[in-house]
Amino acid sequence: MITGLRGRMFASFIVACLASTAFVAGIGYVLVRRAVLQRAQDTVLVETRDTLARVVPGTLADPVPGDTLRDVAQALVRPDRAVVVTAGDDTVSVGEFGVRDVPPSLVSRAEYGLYFQRVELRRTPWLVVATRVYTADRGSSPLSVYVFASLAKERADLDGIQRALIRAGALTLLLALVLAVLLGQSVLRPLRRLGRAARTLGTGDLGARVEVRGRDELADVARAFNESAASLEFTVHELRRLEAGARRFAADVSHELRTPIAAMTAVTDVLEEDAADLPADTGTAARLIAGQTRRLNALVEDLLEISRMDAGTAQLVLDEVPLADLVRECVTTRGWADQIVVEVPPDLRVRLDPRRFDVILANLIGNGLSHGAPPVRVIARSGPPGVEVRVIDQGKGIPEELLPKVFDRFFKADPARPASQGSGLGLAIAQANAALHGGGIEAANAPGGGAVFTVWIPA
Repeated sequence: MITGLRGRMFASFIVACLASTAFVAGIGYVLVRRAVLQRAQDTVLVETRDTLARVVPGTLADPVPGDTLRDVAQALVRPDRAVVVTAGDDTVSVGEFGVRDVPPSLVSRAEYGLYFQRVELRRTPWLVVATRVYTADRGSSPLSVYVFASLAKERADLDGIQRALIRAGALTLLLALVLAVLLGQSVLRPLRRLGRAARTLGTGDLGARVEVRGRDELADVARAFNESAASLEFTVHELRRLEAGARRFAADVSHELRTPIAAMTAVTDVLEEDAADLPADTGTAARLIAGQTRRLNALVEDLLEISRMDAGTAQLVLDEVPLADLVRECVTTRGWADQIVVEVPPDLRVRLDPRRFDVILANLIGNGLSHGAPPVRVIARSGPPGVEVRVIDQGKGIPEELLPKVFDRFFKADPARPASQGSGLGLAIAQANAALHGGGIEAANAPGGGAVFTVWIPA
């Protein structure tokens, strides 16, 4: 099966050339063959008619004498012809054929004039001419004359013409091949340039352009590509500018909020400690303000972390640590030890950034405790590609339609849940920290229920 534009163009051009060459050569051969055979049969017919008019007597005895039959036959015979003359029961044959070789249909038609028929006898083409000659005395016996004229010379000529046409067709095909290659180059060269520019554009080089040559359709395509690339370059640069501005704004706002929030946290912590000594409503308000201040502080820290990730300024501080100790420290410092089952080999050591991996674990385990159900299992194993850590909760799992969205920023599976249950940045931060290590996180559901988050860190 021919695939590709080059192959289709090549095949179409060759087929068109072959078809036109065969059509023209076929028509030419048919016309030449008809002319050659027409000339040959006209020559034989005229000579036969004139010879008979000259040598056949005005009257014939009945029966016709054998000498008369032989004279007529000798007058009609030629080097490339055979003659059969009959009168009644007498027959004179000059050459290799007899009455039996005459086509029956031609015998019956000979009574009405001069007729001919082309036949194949002994692997050679022959023109058989038949007629019946009556003298002035219609009562005498007629002469039946059959002339066999060889068409071997005409066949040889036609075979030569056929070979010449085949050679001309082969030459035409060769010329068509050359033209097809040249045409393919002229058409495909601009397309290849356009393809290279498109691939370059796809790699992120928005300055890729195509040189416009000529005024044909391919030049129009090249101009359209350049205009589209220029528009895309402007749009992408504008989007990048806006995105960079938004990131700077979020980082600046988060940074500026840290100082007043730190002061607010110190004040609200004091108020929360004295809440028991305050009136009931005032104590409740103090505890509420303290909780919301801590949440605001966590949100600002998350925003700063995300901003550093987006800006590309986040750095890894790698160290080789025992993974089991790192997991236990993470759950112990957050008061989760009684809700977590740690299944990590004690001798498993991993080279990573302990602080950032602690953030990954804290977000995944905290997500399992908040949206799933304890106990949350932390399972780790090491292999040739790296280290795999799975965090499995005992909840209902994640709806299938939400699995592709769980790592989106500010995503909440239940938009109506209380605001105090998180901002929706935790899993996005965990994914960004895993990517910073060169790994990633995948979300799925366990066969028996519960969400499974798989962290992979390369060796």
